[in-house]
Amino acid sequence: MASMVCASSTSRFSSSFWGCALCRSHSSSSFVKLSSEIAMPGLGHQSLGALLILSKKKSGFAELLFNKRCQEKLVEESRRQHLKLQQGKVSSRLPVPKHIPRPPYVGSSEAPPFLDQFQIQDAEGIERIRISGKLAARVRDYAGTLVKPGVTTDEIDKEVHKMIIDAGAYPSPLGYGGFPKSVCTSVNECICHGIPDSRPLQDGDIINIDVTVYLNGYHGDTSKTFYCGTVDDDAKQLVEVTREALDKAIAICGPGVEFKKIGATINEIADRYRYGVVEHFVGHGVGAVFHSAPSILHNRNNQPGRMVVGQTFTIEPMLTMGSIRDVMWNDNWTVVTADGGLSAQFEHSLLITESGVEILTPLLTKCQTRPS
Repeated sequence: MASMVCASSTSRFSSSFWGCALCRSHSSSSFVKLSSEIAMPGLGHQSLGALLILSKKKSGFAELLFNKRCQEKLVEESRRQHLKLQQGKVSSRLPVPKHIPRPPYVGSSEAPPFLDQFQIQDAEGIERIRISGKLAARVRDYAGTLVKPGVTTDEIDKEVHKMIIDAGAYPSPLGYGGFPKSVCTSVNECICHGIPDSRPLQDGDIINIDVTVYLNGYHGDTSKTFYCGTVDDDAKQLVEVTREALDKAIAICGPGVEFKKIGATINEIADRYRYGVVEHFVGHGVGAVFHSAPSILHNRNNQPGRMVVGQTFTIEPMLTMGSIRDVMWNDNWTVVTADGGLSAQFEHSLLITESGVEILTPLLTKCQTRPS
């Protein structure tokens, strides 16, 4: 699950996947205001003043205008294909057997403080996070088999919850800062942190299912965007390009590699298709602690720091068909694109090894079914 860049400071990042207390206390309009700059492919956020400067170069301004119109056309087409996402009814929190160990934050309505340290694993830690990562991957892929028109995200949450507790693990999102469900389900224009509810999935929807499990004292964190029924070509392209962006970003990881190369790699791929790269939500360190340093920016950046052997973290790019401006619903969790354009995301937990990088939440070759 993504951490959030704290809007109160450009140099500080939130420890949680939903943002610091200051950010979370802002109204929806605050988020629009924070993102009031215009997002242009390859240029990130550009203020109106910056656009005026660029307009002195006629060809550059024409290209920006052309790209913006292309984005708007794609977004308008997606609006015709998909009904605007509406909040459904959220059912009661599901119980977890008492014998299953809980993460330390469970029982508090506040998210834990940010751990401003890398999580470097010893041999025992590596084996433990491998086990939790593999379970998260199995749950993620099983959840994908449930995605069908007419199925509600609440039904998916119940099946995911049961599979996790049957494995003796705890669903990490449940009770994290008060989050009410065991998985995040983000449909169509939802960027991240969608709360499972009574809304039935529609033919043509895309849905990101973000799974995190806590097993043997370690979190395994992963997500994937799935197709529901027959999906149009524009939506498919967004999803496949997002998948490619994650794969290419993982491929450059290894000891001594600068973190900023992750964002550069993802942004370059997104630029080819004129997609936006979400900046407010970032990857994070993962292990015994759910969210920690480093904050992994998916856009071009000058973030300092290099990867080291034994380090575990996530990469989880979110690409948008249109603007990267976001709005948070009044549930204080669900984040959607301001223009209603589609968004897609993929995520893996990673381990830096002496020879490169290991994916701790690998894609499985066969569809998984929940053990009986």
